[in-house]
Amino acid sequence: MATKKVEIIVSPKPAHFVGDGFRVHNFIPSVYGLDMKRMDPFIMLDYNSKFHFNGSEVPRGVGVHPHRGFETVTIAYKGKVEHHDSAGGGGIISEGDVQWMTAAKGVLHKEYHEKEWSKNGGIFQMVQLWVNLPAKNKMSTPKYQAIKNSEMKKVELGENGLVEIIAGEYLGKKGPASTFSPVNMMNAKLKAGGKADFTIPADFNTAALVIEGSITINGEEKAPADHFILFKNEGDTFTIEAGEDSVVLLLSGEPLNEPIYPHGPFVMNSRKEILQAFEDFNTGKFGYLEE
Repeated sequence: MATKKVEIIVSPKPAHFVGDGFRVHNFIPSVYGLDMKRMDPFIMLDYNSKFHFNGSEVPRGVGVHPHRGFETVTIAYKGKVEHHDSAGGGGIISEGDVQWMTAAKGVLHKEYHEKEWSKNGGIFQMVQLWVNLPAKNKMSTPKYQAIKNSEMKKVELGENGLVEIIAGEYLGKKGPASTFSPVNMMNAKLKAGGKADFTIPADFNTAALVIEGSITINGEEKAPADHFILFKNEGDTFTIEAGEDSVVLLLSGEPLNEPIYPHGPFVMNSRKEILQAFEDFNTGKFGYLEE
């Protein structure tokens, strides 16, 4: 097997606020060549690195907004997020949990700091991904997967740590998330000096985000916390070694290789479909959700 080498290591751009509750660094799409086509099926990644929010009686967050044509995946590392959508999905995402919302033909949703957590405030850290849907599934029925940390498959690596599988497969164990195309999403939680080996098809778009600590890839490339690693689309194996206790989010997916036509909160395959999305939204076909 050939080694899957690093293409680029990206430092976080200056953070910006989404609503008043999410202070994020945007990695996908970005100026580093990490556009939607290169990262397909991952078409957006916002990373809220560790940030202290003061307590607030009114929870901070993002008000009601629409989505169509893809899935949103929110991973909570610190703090708690609450979510509601017009399809009836919703709940609280605690530390270590994941919410996987399939917007598909269209939903309205809102997300904000969980009410009780908001009163006290504290360190907040999360990732939100947009995962594109195949053209044949873009107008399917919306659904919602609430994935508790306790439901995730965990592969123990002895003294090295463990790998926590959200979606896809690692060493024969499968994560709980159902996906519309082949996607691997997992957290490698490695002790200082711990190593983990990964095997990914060469043509899968593959990346990693250092959530905590610092790592060395393939014994060569070093990446500190809050940095994003893009792998080349050649070779199929790579090794991560932790320089200190570390958490690394690993992403890989088979490219859909379909036209990508984004506009604001909608990602479709053509301009005509985008215009239809706006018409459907404006005529109330996305349902109703109270502010």
